[in-house]
Amino acid sequence: MNAGESDNDRPLLALLIRLLGIAGLATMAALIKFASERGIHLIELLFWRQAIAIPILLVWAMLSGGVMTLATKRPKAHLARGLYGLAGMVLNFGAVVLLPLAEATTIGFSAPIFAVILSVILLKETIGVWRWSAVAAGFAGIIVIAQPGGGHIPLYGALVALGGAFMIALISIQIRDLSRTEKSLVIVFWFAVTSSVCLLPVVPFVSKAHSFEDWMLLLVIGLAGTFGQLGITLALRYGQVSSVIVMDYSSIVWATIYGWLLFAMLPPATTWLGAPLIVAAGLIIAWRERIVARNRFADQRGAAGT
Repeated sequence: MNAGESDNDRPLLALLIRLLGIAGLATMAALIKFASERGIHLIELLFWRQAIAIPILLVWAMLSGGVMTLATKRPKAHLARGLYGLAGMVLNFGAVVLLPLAEATTIGFSAPIFAVILSVILLKETIGVWRWSAVAAGFAGIIVIAQPGGGHIPLYGALVALGGAFMIALISIQIRDLSRTEKSLVIVFWFAVTSSVCLLPVVPFVSKAHSFEDWMLLLVIGLAGTFGQLGITLALRYGQVSSVIVMDYSSIVWATIYGWLLFAMLPPATTWLGAPLIVAAGLIIAWRERIVARNRFADQRGAAGT
């Protein structure tokens, strides 16, 4: 067993679940952009994305052991995860609305870069030349895509996307911690409840009458988002963050396909130049974290045997 792994770790299963979860979230993101262009307000999109998940998760809980399976002894941790998650949703949904799908998705790949920076600031970890080089390469890729001052995308939108990526890095650490004691269903349920309660007072001020098609669109957004959220959360129960996050890069394929099919948009040359730098940075970071964890585990076993 590698460092940081638990008895529940199943790496291949974790990768597959994460891949399916990312497909669900990519579908949700495309539909959010489509719904925004139909005039549905961002706050309303956020609310229905989460509110629709609650009855689905309640039914799931009743079928798998009863509502009491949703009980938790860590309400403060769930509240923090809910507030951070809501902030992350605002930023990530906002990025999808403000930017082309491929660009919003690609900038979101900078989450591992922020995870490295957070590990230095919050965990006081020592980071070597490989990971610092990856951080530099990743930010270079972001600059190539955003082209501050003269790019094809608004700088404000790029900054919103970067903020969303930062929150993904922070939330991934939270979820991994919660997954040690809480089931994936419990984590997703309390996130949906917390964010829905926070958004509910604002919804009446931004909502408007919708057509049947709009309501169906909101329903599918909620279903796709719930499926995706369960997938990426469950993956962190069976695998390490540094391993499963590799599957997140599959979303650029979905973003490109949806951008072409729904919005007749393909990424420009700058995105194709910058994206490999950001993806390579994330892969290098994941690889180095894996090596560092294994070396730490080997040192601990050596110390225990002396």
